[in-house]
Amino acid sequence: MSGFEVKPIGIVESSLTDLQAAPRQADEGAPEAWLVFDAEMAEGLRSLGAGDEVIVITWLHRAHRDVLSVHPRGDTARPLEGVFSTRSPNRPNPIGLHRVRITAVDGVRVRVRSLEALHGTPILDLKPVLSENVDER
Repeated sequence: MSGFEVKPIGIVESSLTDLQAAPRQADEGAPEAWLVFDAEMAEGLRSLGAGDEVIVITWLHRAHRDVLSVHPRGDTARPLEGVFSTRSPNRPNPIGLHRVRITAVDGVRVRVRSLEALHGTPILDLKPVLSENVDER
């Protein structure tokens, strides 16, 4: 396979702008943020509402793509690990996975809590978190 194309469907609007100061995980002080979708995505947002848990899939556009090993959490006292055994944003295909809860939906704008993605991060997809009682979505 020589490649394929993935198009962003929106962007993150967040108070997080400084890569070095941003929390590494959602539970480390990540703020609320808006997911702002392109207008043509409105129909796809139809059944979302406050309280829903979703996985936001992003493209970590400021990541380094030539990295195959890292010191976990940037701590050089820890031994190098292969990037695929870590959640490092620096990797050949820097895809971000963010589990968040929706707090509001306003047209093509979806407010979520605890999102550690930086302002301007492209959104690739949004998927529901399935409960143990998986329905037929």
